[in-house]
Amino acid sequence: MFNSIQVFILGFIQGVSELFPISSLGHLVLIPNVLHWGINESGSIFLAFAVFLHLGTAIALLLFFYKDWVRIIKKLFSSFMSGKFSDDSEEHLGWLIIVGSIPVGIIGLLLEKQVGNIFKSPYVAALFLVINGIILYVADIYRKLEKNKKDMVKFSLKDVVFVGFAQSFALIPGISRSGISMAACLALGLNYEDSAKLSFMLATPLIFAAALLESRKLIMYPTLTPEFLFGGIVAGIAAYFSTKFLMKYFENGKLLPFAYYSVIIGIVFTILLKFF
Repeated sequence: MFNSIQVFILGFIQGVSELFPISSLGHLVLIPNVLHWGINESGSIFLAFAVFLHLGTAIALLLFFYKDWVRIIKKLFSSFMSGKFSDDSEEHLGWLIIVGSIPVGIIGLLLEKQVGNIFKSPYVAALFLVINGIILYVADIYRKLEKNKKDMVKFSLKDVVFVGFAQSFALIPGISRSGISMAACLALGLNYEDSAKLSFMLATPLIFAAALLESRKLIMYPTLTPEFLFGGIVAGIAAYFSTKFLMKYFENGKLLPFAYYSVIIGIVFTILLKFF
């Protein structure tokens, strides 16, 4: 069971860290352990609660990119009806999202439980937060050296398959879904703003799908629905404003601040787990 303060904290952390490239799963594993809340993250109650948090985040992403999704769906529908591809940028983005979702979707279905059982230790999550920071740092440095720059229209289906496979590593607590996909996009020549947009839009159907697959757990705890709903609302509000901030930030910003944060917080969490 959670109290209201714990629900708020976890909802806020999920909403922010799902979009910021600092690993929501890593933080959700580590913070209850560091604060000695006695929460079993592998237990059915926590997993049911996580469904609401992810639904809140996904709804926030859908609302933020609502106009983009409407245009993309219209263009994809036209493409299906005509039976041919066009050079339209929004249709192209739609196909990127569809194709990019396939690798991580398949890997997630096949390996999520196995990966969770192996890696869901707070010490391992702290270690992978440090690794996440190193990945972001390397991606930032590589982006400066990369000469083969490209925009979203020139981003190929082959490119997005690579991004989809990269996202699969976010099954490991400590590795950020948005961070690893942005790093892959940057490595392939995309700019920061387009990398962030593609990363966030790729995440939307995946988060929805993961939440719906786990939604059967909600039936087991009908009396906890108000608490879960509160957490989902907090996560959704935090995710919406996080997305708004990050889309503006990545017009000129870099991944380096998040790289430093991940490394430092991973080390701090390790110390706290060991000595407190």
